[in-house]
Amino acid sequence: MPAGAQAAAAAGAPLPVRPAERFAARTAGMTASEIRALFAVASRPEVVSLAGGMPNLAALPLDALAAEVGHLVARDGQVALQYGSAQGVPALREQICAVMALEGIRADPDDIVVTVGSQMALDLVTRIYCDPGDVLLAEGPSYVGALGSFAAYQARVVHVAMDEHGLVPELLRDALRSLAAEGVTPKFLYTIPNFHNPAGVTLAVERRAEVLEICASYGVAVVEDNPYGLLGFSGRTYPALRSMDRDVVYLGSFSKTFASGLRVGWALVPPAVRDRLVLAAESAVLCPPNFTQMIVSRYLAAHDWRSQIKSYTEAYRERRDAMLDALDAHMPEGCTWNVPDGGFYVWLTVPDGVDTKAMLPRAVTARVAYASGTGFYADGFGSRQLRMSYCYPTPERITEGVRRLAGVIEAEMDVMRTFGSPARPALGGGPQAPSPHTP
Repeated sequence: MPAGAQAAAAAGAPLPVRPAERFAARTAGMTASEIRALFAVASRPEVVSLAGGMPNLAALPLDALAAEVGHLVARDGQVALQYGSAQGVPALREQICAVMALEGIRADPDDIVVTVGSQMALDLVTRIYCDPGDVLLAEGPSYVGALGSFAAYQARVVHVAMDEHGLVPELLRDALRSLAAEGVTPKFLYTIPNFHNPAGVTLAVERRAEVLEICASYGVAVVEDNPYGLLGFSGRTYPALRSMDRDVVYLGSFSKTFASGLRVGWALVPPAVRDRLVLAAESAVLCPPNFTQMIVSRYLAAHDWRSQIKSYTEAYRERRDAMLDALDAHMPEGCTWNVPDGGFYVWLTVPDGVDTKAMLPRAVTARVAYASGTGFYADGFGSRQLRMSYCYPTPERITEGVRRLAGVIEAEMDVMRTFGSPARPALGGGPQAPSPHTP
């Protein structure tokens, strides 16, 4: 111990903070998400993990992609392996415009900023919009990665509940009216309109214009996060909010429709936002990797990417059906869930008195993992909900995982029936969340 620290200790004074530990105040909000902390356990082979949202890459043409990567290095390695633009490779930005056109978006490549995954785009958008203490609106529940970024920038999240048709416009209006009475104007509404993570629901088309109108009337920006929009099971592609309003900040990603490990996403922003977003990107990474962008660009140019998305969608539909069949067959009375029309997730509500966070260790012991609903709220809600992902396991594993989970829930309910009290005390004691599900 240094002499100064020894003297302070001898005098009973508090020990000085070590120089390397003089952290910024905002780091107090930077905590590991419940889902990330679960991965180490859920990755054990004997555990059926219904927790994570890893895409299933079995349908990718790996041999063709390997050849494409080899050609890229051999022919254009001097460019692919060099620094690039902070805004992204121009050819890829043009191709992204064609991808977004499937959802009715007309975009200029100059208004696109390519990022290292859409999570980076979300982080940068939060950085340029939010000061500590600013208020944001988000659906309840909401994407755990978004909540992490909001907390890191010390923003306060106000949740707006959903039903089986997505965000409820009247509840959005009520939240804005209540905040206005306090003299507060939220910086933006963060929304996942299509095949929501974690709730699995889709914002009804007839509500979309109303949501935009409500936000505009209160001077609130809209951030649309849409990684799953092309993964619908009915063959229908929903119009993006950005297609209805050019002031919407739109976040997209190739992680769900191509390959998550390449970490290529983007933000489509109004021109007034673009320059600030590029400056924020430069300070974060200097530039996104040319190499991964050019792989994606060559893939889009040389391969039938629409058919590839169709292959993904068919695989996910099969897994969704396996999960729904297993839920119908095994879940005890009192459990409810939604029927997603795309994406990766089913949102389950358990009977009153069962706490999904407190129950999780028992589920892992029974060799099944899920994501507790509390991780998807910023305000203590969600203890009766959980998220189940069907994208990665085989249909057989999904069926077995749901069977194991149903047994755990039934055991919790048996304890309540026997002792007349919750099976185990709730952690955090938060209020119960309304659950969007299909009756």
